[in-house]
Amino acid sequence: MSGRVLIVEDDRVSQKMVRDALRAAGYETDEVHSGELALQKVAEGTPDLIVMDIRLPGMDGLETTRRLKADPETAAIPVVAVTAHAMPEDESMIREAGCDAYMPKPLRFSALLGLVRELLTGSLPA
Repeated sequence: MSGRVLIVEDDRVSQKMVRDALRAAGYETDEVHSGELALQKVAEGTPDLIVMDIRLPGMDGLETTRRLKADPETAAIPVVAVTAHAMPEDESMIREAGCDAYMPKPLRFSALLGLVRELLTGSLPA
């Protein structure tokens, strides 16, 4: 599998674990630790998919996703939200912000890789 994935995660250990799992599966990765840096990185070159932490310093992952989805140049990039705060009301907020999918932390990397593959191939059920 190939594709370029932007990881937006402020926790360095989590960022490294996601990066290592994605790279082992054959994906290229870029990593940033804030929403502002994510917008900058996307402007430099569009990734195929974004793994977005919701709780970030400064601009959170939901606002970052809203901005990406509001821009016609970046609206089609699939965004997978990851959060340690997986309450029922969180899923509706995540979906309303424009995220295509979400996964609770702690992440199960096999499930994350399956979700990434489904989103990149367009085989995720509606």
